[in-house]
Amino acid sequence: MGIEIERKFLVKETWPKENGALYMQGYLSRQKERTVRVRVVGDKGYLTIKGESKKATRLEYEYMISVDDAKEMLELLCEKPILSKYRYKVLYKNTLWEIDRFLGENEGLILAEVELENEDQRIDLPPWIGQEVTGDAKYYNANLIGNPYQKWGKKIQ
Repeated sequence: MGIEIERKFLVKETWPKENGALYMQGYLSRQKERTVRVRVVGDKGYLTIKGESKKATRLEYEYMISVDDAKEMLELLCEKPILSKYRYKVLYKNTLWEIDRFLGENEGLILAEVELENEDQRIDLPPWIGQEVTGDAKYYNANLIGNPYQKWGKKIQ
């Protein structure tokens, strides 16, 4: 069984911006109980199924698919708009952080995620980490399609 344990944080302005990769992702299903995502990163395609979040934990299954199939699904089957972002991977005190800088209707939103072995795992927070938003559904990538950051009004970063 695939399990993802992840905490999510807002990012302050002074974060390290090196070697970002463009991610394009769309959703075949955005139900609370399950999401089905298609993603293209460079020349790779992925299909990911995620269960409902319980605190910082949820079921997750990810499979590599052909990039051509992934692009076709993004174009023909996924809800619009397609979510686009640059992802940066930063190692801080032996912990890998993934920082997402969103584009398009979510421009201005920058989130950091860290995957954990268990929900009680202690982590050292980098100085560029802001408010924790783990469990706040408006920050879920799947929800940024229907309620993009640019429409939130007052920004919280």
